[in-house]
Amino acid sequence: MPTVKPSTVLGRQLGDELRKFRETAGVSMTEAAEVLDCTKGKISRMENGHVPIRTPDLNALMHAYRVEDPETRSRLGAMAQRANRRRRDGWWHQYGSVLGDSYRDQIELEAICDSVRTYEVQLIPGLLQTAEYGRAVTVASRAWKTPEEIEQFVQVRLARQQRLADEDPMSLWVVLAEGVLRQHVGGPAVMQAQLEHLATMAERANITVQVLPFSRGAHSGMFGPYLLLSFPQVTSLDLVLTETPTGNIWMEREPEVAYYRTLFDDARTTALPPTESLSLIRRIAKEFRA
Repeated sequence: MPTVKPSTVLGRQLGDELRKFRETAGVSMTEAAEVLDCTKGKISRMENGHVPIRTPDLNALMHAYRVEDPETRSRLGAMAQRANRRRRDGWWHQYGSVLGDSYRDQIELEAICDSVRTYEVQLIPGLLQTAEYGRAVTVASRAWKTPEEIEQFVQVRLARQQRLADEDPMSLWVVLAEGVLRQHVGGPAVMQAQLEHLATMAERANITVQVLPFSRGAHSGMFGPYLLLSFPQVTSLDLVLTETPTGNIWMEREPEVAYYRTLFDDARTTALPPTESLSLIRRIAKEFRA
């Protein structure tokens, strides 16, 4: 299964604004295509954020759409430049040899999103893993062969976690199937330390952890893990990441994203409340101590 990459958030935002200006000006897609001497399909892809918008094309479209306000033109121009520029200053580029494109996309999007909601059925999310737990998961994945590659990937996991503690930390809401807490990863000592770390992190103001216990029986979210990333102010830019053994799939169409919002709402309302979840996590951690 091929990996499906997301459109850049800024690219989608820019395309959405251009579409609104085009519609306000009464310019059809066909007429916009004539301005750039391109196909109607390219205009559609621009407005969906799937292709970059070069500065000359942007200027031509703003002229055709009668966007004359200097501040608006400057803002859209700056947005286009940021959308088209890879984030070469990101810390993750030093780990390029062990990062696939999809994981790099995820890290870049985490750097600019303001919240992540995730449901997990098999393992602790990477943002909350200890080094020892992450190392055990990485070894078991068989995707990295040498000790150096494994250690580099573990360091990436740990570096990602800084997003939860920076000056403007994102919020993280996690719903875990109970089996995640009981799956023996790395041995009892590793699991004890991991669950204690999970409990400590769950006490932070920007982190919510809930456990969906076995006793709840069948529920709508039991068919696989996913992440729902949200961005400041613009709900329509939300993205969903679903993971498979052979490739990750990004979804950005609003009906699909809305479906996963509903799934997550079902999961969090079915799960134990945060305080009860915290008690269960600590109780299971003590079981690994025995």
